[in-house]
Amino acid sequence: MIAANIGKVFLEAYNEKHKSNYSAKEFFVEKYYSVFYDHNKYLMSAGNSPLENPKISWDKMRNGKMLYESKEKRQERFLKTIDKIEHEKADASIAIGFPSLDINATTSGQITNMELPLKEEEVYLSWIGSGLGIGVQSGLSMLFDNKQILLDLYDGWAFYREFLNKMPQLRGNQINTWNGQWLAHRYNNTSYDESLPMASFDSFETMKDGGMEIATQSWIKVLTGIAYNYPNSTMTAYVYSLGQTNITIGFIPFELPRIRSPFDLYRKYFGTTRNDVLNSIFGTAMGFTKACQMGAIGVNALEPKGFRECLEKGVLPKYNATNEEKKISFNTYQIWLLSMLNNEQLWDESLKIATALSLYSSSDKNAKKAKSQEVTNLLASVNKKQFIEGLATITNNIQDSSSIAQFSDIAKLMHMMPIDNFPYFLTLIRFQYVVVNK
Repeated sequence: MIAANIGKVFLEAYNEKHKSNYSAKEFFVEKYYSVFYDHNKYLMSAGNSPLENPKISWDKMRNGKMLYESKEKRQERFLKTIDKIEHEKADASIAIGFPSLDINATTSGQITNMELPLKEEEVYLSWIGSGLGIGVQSGLSMLFDNKQILLDLYDGWAFYREFLNKMPQLRGNQINTWNGQWLAHRYNNTSYDESLPMASFDSFETMKDGGMEIATQSWIKVLTGIAYNYPNSTMTAYVYSLGQTNITIGFIPFELPRIRSPFDLYRKYFGTTRNDVLNSIFGTAMGFTKACQMGAIGVNALEPKGFRECLEKGVLPKYNATNEEKKISFNTYQIWLLSMLNNEQLWDESLKIATALSLYSSSDKNAKKAKSQEVTNLLASVNKKQFIEGLATITNNIQDSSSIAQFSDIAKLMHMMPIDNFPYFLTLIRFQYVVVNK
């Protein structure tokens, strides 16, 4: 039923843009059906509706082992679908996202004995809305109710149809996967050319049987694309999966300014790096399903893979300024920490603290390297109390008043810092200490 609501939002936006007055049925008949189903390969599975032809197999068509279905046969099944929508009770066979009327079916969720006032219009809207799901890695899809996003997705339908028609090896029924790739491509401000919209598009992959399919796009790339086109927004999407078993994650808020934050900060402190490089690092610690379990998706969901060891065990990756890949990964960890702290002033503070600790450690004239060990112990602190006690030990060994004042200020900063931020800030100091010593 959510798909019907999305279909309604889209149709209103479409009519506004084109100064038209399509009803849901008119749009389904005149626009939607011709792109999605009036061909041998579909943009989306038609499920158990009369539109679906179980005798047609895309791999057999691809290999020339089956005659293509005639337009008359497709028209016959199309008319049966229209008749069923207009004369039978709405269920999963004719309304996308609706439950099966069989209570034992795996798609029979949300059954009620109440007579819901479902209209024929909503059934057609459900088909339209279902074609606007954005599929991402993890097998889940997102439905946004933003009018411009829906219109941009609609623009991509025609390109998927073109590819299906001219590439015999390409399988159909991947509209959600296509939408994820198309939106990431469309919202890539550095490579998308409106005059040549498919010029740099290359998101196909070879299947085991030799066929071709649309590769599934990462959720990070889709969301960063949206975040850069709607920089000051917080949007909510319905996250779900429709298949042999329907999965509902629910309505998830996306904090787009916070999702943008680490990308912007990286460019500010380390210069320009392609988004695809950062996309391959940010958000790799967890899948989309786990990220959704947080309740809202912001910078916390962009945690880089392997970061937990840095935070919980104090094990930092090797810093190598001559190895570009390792340097980017190292810098990404630092920037994610700064984004989590949500206070850019702490970048300079962490650098000052790391520099002060490095100078103190290097001033050790004792062969036992007692000062160096004091700094090592300090950076291994597990809480604020232990860290401040370590600072006190260091301060007792300092003679000049300016250094004493500096370490007193550090103790004050740590004491005033929210307890949840302390582990992130201390880890950022550890990273800065490594760089300073290099």
